[in-house]
Amino acid sequence: MPEAIRWTIKVSRDTDLSLRSFLGAQGMKKGDLSKFVEEAVRWRVLERTVQRFKDRNQDVGSGQMESIISEAVRAVRAEMHAELHAKPKRPRRG
Repeated sequence: MPEAIRWTIKVSRDTDLSLRSFLGAQGMKKGDLSKFVEEAVRWRVLERTVQRFKDRNQDVGSGQMESIISEAVRAVRAEMHAELHAKPKRPRRG
């Protein structure tokens, strides 16, 4: 982890025992608890973000949504392409 932040969290005894048993059965060590929690949090944030997006756009037809997504992808690709070609080239040694 580039810059780790220490958290202090509380969980039930049952959750603690279940998670530590699970990690132990996977061959994970004590330090892997932080990695597991970080991955779980990332997945949960992604899951909730996707659900909010779905809820907010439930009235948009699938064809219209495909069009919106395609346009957004084209715009991002064009921006990335422009940035790639805008970088100054290093002079050749020689």
